[in-house]
Amino acid sequence: MPTGPNGQKRPADVIGAAVMVARIATGEIEEKPAKKTGKTRSGKAGSAARAKKLTPEERSAIAKKAAAARWM
Repeated sequence: MPTGPNGQKRPADVIGAAVMVARIATGEIEEKPAKKTGKTRSGKAGSAARAKKLTPEERSAIAKKAAAARWM
């Protein structure tokens, strides 16, 4: 059985997928999102700690460098 982007079980055929969508839409079954992995939680905690440690000038310089890289 194929899995969705968050690891949830999905029917392989088109009709089975349509039936599952209809059941979710009517509330017959509930779709539960997968729990976040440790990598996601630690990444968010690390970015928050880094932002707290940096001065506003350093954060601004990092943001300008990122914006320049995006628009090159």
